[in-house]
Amino acid sequence: MADPNDTRDAGPRAGSPLWSYLATVIAAGFTVLVATQWLIGQEELAGLARSPLFWMLSVLVVLGELRPVLLSSSTTVGGTYPSTMFTFAALLHYGLPVAALVQTVAIVVNGVVTRKAWHRVMFNIAQVTLAAAAAAAVLGIFVDRPSPVTGWVPKGSDLLAIGLAGVAYFVVRAMLVSGAVALHERRSIHRVIKTTIGHQSLVYAGLLGLAPLVVVVMNHSPALVPLFLAPVMAVYFTATMSVRRDHQAMHDGLTGLPNRKMLVLSTEEALAEAREGERVGLFLLDLDRFKEVNDTLGHPVGDRLLQLVAHRLTHSVRPGDVVARLGGDEFAVLLPSIRDAAAAREVAARLRVALTEPVRLEGMAFDLDASFGIALYPDHAPDFEMLLQRSDVAMYLAKEGRTGVEIYAADKDRNSPERLNLLGDLRRAIDRSELRLHYQPKLDLAGGQVRGVEALLRWRHPDRGMIPPAEFVPMAEQSYLMRQLTGYVIDTALAQAAHWWHTGLHEQISVNVSARDLLDSALSDRLEAGLARYRLPPMAIQLEVTERILMTDQAYTADAIRALASLGVPLALDDFGTGYSSLVRLQRLPVAEVKIDASFVRRIGESKDDERIVRSIVDLVRSLGLRSVAEGVESAEVAARLADMGCDLGQGWLFAKPMSAADATVWLREHRDPAKPGFGFLDPIDSLDPAEVFDPQTA
Repeated sequence: MADPNDTRDAGPRAGSPLWSYLATVIAAGFTVLVATQWLIGQEELAGLARSPLFWMLSVLVVLGELRPVLLSSSTTVGGTYPSTMFTFAALLHYGLPVAALVQTVAIVVNGVVTRKAWHRVMFNIAQVTLAAAAAAAVLGIFVDRPSPVTGWVPKGSDLLAIGLAGVAYFVVRAMLVSGAVALHERRSIHRVIKTTIGHQSLVYAGLLGLAPLVVVVMNHSPALVPLFLAPVMAVYFTATMSVRRDHQAMHDGLTGLPNRKMLVLSTEEALAEAREGERVGLFLLDLDRFKEVNDTLGHPVGDRLLQLVAHRLTHSVRPGDVVARLGGDEFAVLLPSIRDAAAAREVAARLRVALTEPVRLEGMAFDLDASFGIALYPDHAPDFEMLLQRSDVAMYLAKEGRTGVEIYAADKDRNSPERLNLLGDLRRAIDRSELRLHYQPKLDLAGGQVRGVEALLRWRHPDRGMIPPAEFVPMAEQSYLMRQLTGYVIDTALAQAAHWWHTGLHEQISVNVSARDLLDSALSDRLEAGLARYRLPPMAIQLEVTERILMTDQAYTADAIRALASLGVPLALDDFGTGYSSLVRLQRLPVAEVKIDASFVRRIGESKDDERIVRSIVDLVRSLGLRSVAEGVESAEVAARLADMGCDLGQGWLFAKPMSAADATVWLREHRDPAKPGFGFLDPIDSLDPAEVFDPQTA
C-alpha cells in the first residue's frame, strides 16, 4: 500500500522556506532535548537502569513507534503511532527528561527500520520533544515535577491538569507537523489543518486518555501494563482494514496512484481553496505507441512500463501536485496552484522530458513519449468535469499535431458550443445555398494567357458576415458535413463550367477536395454523372489535393484513384513543399499539376533559401513532365523570377483577385479576347473589399 506520491524523503533545497522551517524546529527541539538530559542525575539513571518497569515501558514505546494507526489513505493525514500513549504515560510518571529520551530512541529505531531520510528523523525527534515540553510545562502549573526515582501517580483530582497537558501535547505536534506539510506541499496551513485535525484528534484523544490508566496500572501491578496492547491492536487492525478499503476505492491497483474518484475530490478541494488570481491546472496525458508494447511483448511488460511511468511522473512533479491514473495508458496531473499558462507548459515539458528517458525491459530498450493536454481554472473551465473535458481536447490536438504539449484553445475545440452552433449554421447554409464559389484565374507566366481558374469557397453568414474558410472548412472536415460540402462545391463548379464551356469559354475549373473525399469511390461516381449531365469533357474539372495524400499508402492502391484516372479527371497537388513528399512517391500518383505553396513563393525576392527551394521544386516537376503552378504571386518582380526559373503558371493578386461567377465571366471574356492588344501581366488591384480578403481555402 505504498503511496507513489509520498516524496517526503526528498531533502528540501537549502535556503528554501521548508529548509528554514525544518532547521528552526530541529534546532529548538534538540536544544530542549539536550537541556532536559542534564536534569537527570547519575543516581537517577542508575535507578532507571535497574527498574524492570522502565525497560518494559521503553520496549512498549519502541514497539508502538514501528507501525502507525491509519484512519485515512491520504499522505497528508498520515498516521498516529501507539507509542504516543506510552510516551505520555512516561511523561506523567517519570517526567520530561525520561519521556524525551525514550521517544528519541524509538524514533531513531523507526527511522532505521523504515529507512526514513535523516531530516525527517531529526524533525520527528524535535517536534515530539517540543510537544512533550509543552505538556510538561502545563502539567507543572498544577503538580510538582515528577521524579525518575519516585515517579508520580495521578489521582481523580488531577484530571483537569492531565487533560490540559494532553491538549498542549496534541496542539504543538499538530501545528508543527501541519506547518511542515503545508510548506512541503505548497498549500495553506489552514487547508492542511482542516484536512488532518478531525482524524488526528480522535486518535490522540483515545491514546492520551489511556495514558493515565497506564500509569495507575504501572503503580499497582506492572505486569498488567502489556494488556493495554490488546485494545491498541484491535484499533490498529480495524483501522488498517478500513484504510485498505479506502485505499482500494481511491487508488489504482496497478500503480498505486490515485484514481479518477480521488482526482475528483482533490480537484474540487483545490478549486474551493484557490485564491483570487491563482490558477489550478489539470493535465491529461496519453502514452504514444503504448499499444504496440502491449501487442508485441504482452500485458505483463506493459504493466511494468505503466508502473515505471507512474514512478517517473510522481518524482518529477512538485510536492503537493497529484498524479493519477485514469485507466489504460492515460494519466492525469493536478496542479493545485500554478502561476499561468506559460508555467503550466514548463511543468508539462519537464514531465515529458522525464518520460522520454530510455527504458529497458525484457532486454529491450524503449523510447517513451506522451502527449499532454492542459486546461486551467478559471481560464478554461469552472469545474472538474469541464477541466477534464477540455484537457482531453487539448491532448488530442497535441497527439494529432505531434506537438507534445497543447493548452486548451476554444477556437480549436470542435465540441465547443460556439463551434457546434457554427456547424449547425453551416449545415443550414448548405441546405439554403448560402455558400458561393469565387474564381481566381491561373495565367501562363511566359505569355500571360489564362490557363484555367481555381474555385474558392465563400460563406457570408446572415449574422456574422463573411466567415473565413480557414474557420469552417477544417470544422467540416472533422464532421459529417464534409461529404455534403464537397458535393455542393463539385456540383456548383460543374454547373459553372458547363455555362462557360457552352458559351465559348473553355476554362478548366480546379476544385480542392480532402484526402478522405478523394479516396471515396462515391466521388468518381458523382463526377462521372455530373460530366455526363452537363455534357462536359473530363478536362473541364481538376481536383486539387494537399501534399499529405502522398503519405497515405492507401492512395496508391485505392480503387477511387484508379477510377478517376480512368475517367480522365486530372489531379493537382496543392501546397507542395510543406509536407514530406519524395520523388518516388510523387511518381506513383496520376498527378498532372503541382502547385508550389504561397509561403515559399512570396519570399523568393527576400530569401535565398526560399528561392532555392522554389527553383528545386520547379526543376523536379519539369523532370517528371508535370506542370508547375506558383501560388501567391503578388508582385511583378516575383512573377519575373518565376518565369526565369521555368515555372509554368502563376496564380495570385498580381493577376486577379478571387471573383464572383458573374465578375469572373466578364473578366475571362475580356482577357480571352485574342484581339485585345498588350495582353500580359495585369496591374495589381488596389481597391479591394476587406471582407473578401482570405487565404485560398476550399472544400
